[in-house]
Amino acid sequence: MSRSFSSRSTRLMLFPAVLTAVGIYAQGPGRGAPPPPEIRPRNLIANATPVRTCESLTSVTLPDTTIDSAAIDPSDGSCRVTATVTHPPSGDKVKIFIGIPMKDWNGRFEGTGGGGFSGGSATGVRQPLSIGYAAGATDTGHTGGSGSFALDSTGHLDWQLIRDNAYLGIHEMTTTGKALTQAIYNTAPREAYFMGCSTGGRQALSEVQRYPGDYNGVVAGAPATNWTKLHIEQMWGNLTMMLANNYVPQCKFEAAVNAAVAACDKIDGVQDGVIEDPLRCNFDPKELIGKNTDCGVITEADAAVIRAIWDGPKRRDGSFLWYGLTRGASFAGLSGTGGTPVTGMPNNITLEWWKYFLNQNPQWDWHTLTREAYENYWTQSVEEFSAVIATDNPDLSAFRDHGGKVILWHGLADQLIYPQGTMDYYKRVQQQMGGGDKTSAFARLYLAPGVGHCGGGAGPQPGGQLDALVHWVEDGKAPETLEATKRDQTGKVVRTRPMCQYPLVAKYKGTGSTDEAANFTCSTGF
Repeated sequence: MSRSFSSRSTRLMLFPAVLTAVGIYAQGPGRGAPPPPEIRPRNLIANATPVRTCESLTSVTLPDTTIDSAAIDPSDGSCRVTATVTHPPSGDKVKIFIGIPMKDWNGRFEGTGGGGFSGGSATGVRQPLSIGYAAGATDTGHTGGSGSFALDSTGHLDWQLIRDNAYLGIHEMTTTGKALTQAIYNTAPREAYFMGCSTGGRQALSEVQRYPGDYNGVVAGAPATNWTKLHIEQMWGNLTMMLANNYVPQCKFEAAVNAAVAACDKIDGVQDGVIEDPLRCNFDPKELIGKNTDCGVITEADAAVIRAIWDGPKRRDGSFLWYGLTRGASFAGLSGTGGTPVTGMPNNITLEWWKYFLNQNPQWDWHTLTREAYENYWTQSVEEFSAVIATDNPDLSAFRDHGGKVILWHGLADQLIYPQGTMDYYKRVQQQMGGGDKTSAFARLYLAPGVGHCGGGAGPQPGGQLDALVHWVEDGKAPETLEATKRDQTGKVVRTRPMCQYPLVAKYKGTGSTDEAANFTCSTGF
């Protein structure tokens, strides 16, 4: 069977099941009550009926693909298929998991992705199946969430597995999923959407940039776009503390977060425990010197560490390398410390990038880092790996010309992937694609104040991205705003806010409850 299908392709979502599988890079703190279920879209193909059994899919022939199994899942009646794709002569094995509704198919296909080094898992197809999508997931060539797959049995870089994880696995999942869906229904999916967060967001942009015909629309949340830069930046906090011989306890960091929020909460004219625009917050950590905390008095040395992490990594000559933690975001994600005596605890995904990719040595000790070496690693990471795994190419003309639509969103209190990197990328897209108006005709960015990595935090949580994307692609209705909702532990809505199209911000009209989105307007400033 040919792998050529309608250009109307897939969407990738980050579902709760995927959150569990992929670990910290798809998690956010303090999620509270789960959001309401997604809305099932209208069916695009009237009276769609399978033309063959699920089990017969084992006889479908696809290039370099083995259909390992095909069986009905008794929990939901869907057809579940496991396939293995390889790329001769490498001998790699990319596992692909496809779920296809055997009734009430909505005419669309959805791909799901992962987080950190995990490409995804079979559980990712459950949620899209529940609202009528055919869906796909993949392990992108390796099981688990470790970066150790990057090294072959001789200890050298396994570039085939790196490519599989970086971009090939998701593309193979997409084409395989479409082929099997078409085999069941004798018609290709009419529309396809990809919605992911963190690594899933990077995977979404990889598809847009490398395979513009795979998807009609993507949602990329907190995307790890600048992968080869952000993984070097993510060692900055622990490097700073090590070189200063001052590992700051977490309760001192928490005091800095709380003080910054208290100082900058009213930037937008509304006191709600959220810094609406942290880039306008200039709270100086020197004001904390002498403050008592549960883990001791904050010292001048502590304030210097806090300032360095907020400022972001710099070269020895003081020039810019990358962005820093936004004020109001947690230090714990990347500047982890703990133990007695207090010591550094780098993020494990970050550490594995340094061990397996940069040093090709599982025993590499991060304590051997120097400032000079840090800068050299920065150059190595960018030069050696950007071509395969970074997704910061601003030329989206092929996807635009395909008719595709992009929704980017990022939490402004993201503790793992700092939102300035996404803003930087979007600005470069605007420059490349002819300006703000021409870009917003097919790609839009929305920022979520007070929201952590892919969710969580004090701010109202983003929602409705997929519905907005579907309306944009299928009805031509571009989303002026996205919805953001804060719920209590019972699921009751206690606050709503509009998420405005960047660079606009939600400005309070001056009357009415500050917990109701209707009392805010999108403005160029507060």
